[in-house]
Amino acid sequence: MQQQKVRVRFAPSPTGGLHLGGVRTVLFNYLFAKQHDGEFVLRIEDTDQSRYVPGAEEYIIECLRWCGLNADEGPHVGGPFAPYRQSERKATYRQFAEQLVKSGYAYYAFDTTEELDEMRAKLKTAENPSPQYNHAARLQMRNSVSLSAEETAALLEKGTPHVIRIKMPANEEVGFTDLIRGHVQFNTDTVDDKVLLKADGMPTYHLAVVVDDYQMKITHAFRGEEWLPSAPVHLLLWKYLGWESDMPKWAHLPLILKPDGHGKLSKRDGDRLGFPVYAMNWTDPKTEEITKGFREIGFLPEAFLNMLVMLGWNDGTGKEIFSMTEMIERFSLERVHKSGAKFDFEKAKWFNHEYIVATDNDKLAELFLPVLKEKGENASLEYISKIAGMIKERCHFVNELWDHGFFFFQRPETYDVAAVKPKWSAEKTQFFMDWASVLETMSDFSLVTIEESFKQLATSMNIKVGELQLPFRIMLCGGKFGPTVFNIAKTLGKHETIERIVKGLDAINA
Repeated sequence: MQQQKVRVRFAPSPTGGLHLGGVRTVLFNYLFAKQHDGEFVLRIEDTDQSRYVPGAEEYIIECLRWCGLNADEGPHVGGPFAPYRQSERKATYRQFAEQLVKSGYAYYAFDTTEELDEMRAKLKTAENPSPQYNHAARLQMRNSVSLSAEETAALLEKGTPHVIRIKMPANEEVGFTDLIRGHVQFNTDTVDDKVLLKADGMPTYHLAVVVDDYQMKITHAFRGEEWLPSAPVHLLLWKYLGWESDMPKWAHLPLILKPDGHGKLSKRDGDRLGFPVYAMNWTDPKTEEITKGFREIGFLPEAFLNMLVMLGWNDGTGKEIFSMTEMIERFSLERVHKSGAKFDFEKAKWFNHEYIVATDNDKLAELFLPVLKEKGENASLEYISKIAGMIKERCHFVNELWDHGFFFFQRPETYDVAAVKPKWSAEKTQFFMDWASVLETMSDFSLVTIEESFKQLATSMNIKVGELQLPFRIMLCGGKFGPTVFNIAKTLGKHETIERIVKGLDAINA
């Protein structure tokens, strides 16, 4: 018998920005699929139209594109199991919801919002502060279990608004083998009769995910551990629909936790602590509020993914830097942790720094070009590439190339003269005037000739070289920062270096 091809899926709801946990779920899906020469499917779960946010689907697709986690099938690329938006598969879900009703595994519920509120108020006790619509409550409500067949038919005939709920059995044990956690067991008394089909005809997640996974031949489903409480409903739906043998193998990934380890990481935590939790900038269409993303603060996608894969997984060797090829080769569910992983932004910055240092200078120059344009500056890629090579060791973010190298594009407007004034002298002024004249005559403005001429003149004037290098740096940069000072001069060129010496002298001697 031919083994079924591995097919995994990422099924986000288009309701806002893409959280770190969501991208990590995509990454683990993607790595597993590619490791087994399988297919990665993107499916948009837009059944909750009340929470649908315009632009969110496009945002999700752009996030995956930036990360390089490209789907083999999806709403933007098509595929053999289209459509890949649940809102476009509406008729399919009703068919199976009705089948469940006929089989006695689900029922019509005609309860109004007011009746549901009354039920919760009536059944609320200290021991049961949040009453559920379950096997104990259903007989007290208005549904096809408590009503006669004739009453139910009459309500349906009149077009009375209703939902379809799963009929959870009382006190049954259901379980499955999780690929990460091993055997997981549930008692059905802990789960309410979840709505499967809403009054508007749209399915809830519970029905849609089962039907879609079956029809799209999904073999493995990775999702966050917060979905574990829903597992009993899904297990029973696979069984009740007669598809149990086709049920995907499940893996529930550990949560990404707040930096202190207490609770799931949220957008609010990022706002409070000053770091992003979304892959890319997300603009709320209602409030126009922008939530910062990793891309926009200067993360490289490769570093972003490497950081994410280490939140809940390791290969057992202590190695931390992995290329995508290495991740695909070494990834294994056996090495995925069961407990949550604390998010550490300083560690995330370290990953990005390592990747920036390892990135080709020409590529860094291309990434830095948009930042330069925002600053109103223009330069050749060759010039930017030289600068990137000199300062990338100092950078945690691509955008910091400006912070550590702005003086390569703009002459200083202010000078840290306080750093040189105490030891300044007329002899030092004369040194820089004489050296500027020496530089003017140079035909070979190389690193070696610049440094040699500087040291030779200092020796001849009996001035310590060390006492001259800081003033020279401040003339070129404006402050006590930057790479090797003679390298800065070489990169700026002869004319610009001389101009800055003259201007710097004026500032120091003012």
